Amino acid sequence: MILSVVCALVTGRMDAVSNAILTGAGEGAALAIGLLGGMCLWGGIMKIAEKSGLTRLISRALSPILSFLFPGLRKDGEAAGAICMNISANLLGMGNAATPLGIKAIQALKKEGRVTDTADNRMVLFVVLNTASIQLIPTTIALLRTQAGSKTPLDILPAVWLSSLLALGVGITMAKLLEGRKKDG
Repeated sequence: MILSVVCALVTGRMDAVSNAILTGAGEGAALAIGLLGGMCLWGGIMKIAEKSGLTRLISRALSPILSFLFPGLRKDGEAAGAICMNISANLLGMGNAATPLGIKAIQALKKEGRVTDTADNRMVLFVVLNTASIQLIPTTIALLRTQAGSKTPLDILPAVWLSSLLALGVGITMAKLLEGRKKDG
């Protein structure tokens, strides 16, 4: 930004930089407000699901997968519920709504595993799952594409599904292959 202002001063085009800054700030604020509505909606839905006990039902349904991926995880524990809700938010493409659930899941995994200052294998695998963010419906991307004028904001679904599955497969494989290794020295 400083370089842009210096160049504008040297070339005498400060009005163009001023207009670009003001236009960009306005567009950024409009984008943030547009995304805020979707985040609030899905965040509320996730909270209702948690309070209604849906989290427990989802964690029981996913327990075979979670048992394989997270050995020793309590099926009805706080960590299992938070992991399931995080995965659900990611499946719906609401990465921003998944973030607080991910933090809650890591805190619960830390408490269950009695981890002090380093991440254990379950925490690392959870971060891999969260980062891979498999999405069935990329809600945030669809919203951004709609705001940008796309007539078919979900025409990217095959590419999203393929890239999500590949990232998830590679991430889980590497986490499982490397989970037994400890740093020497």
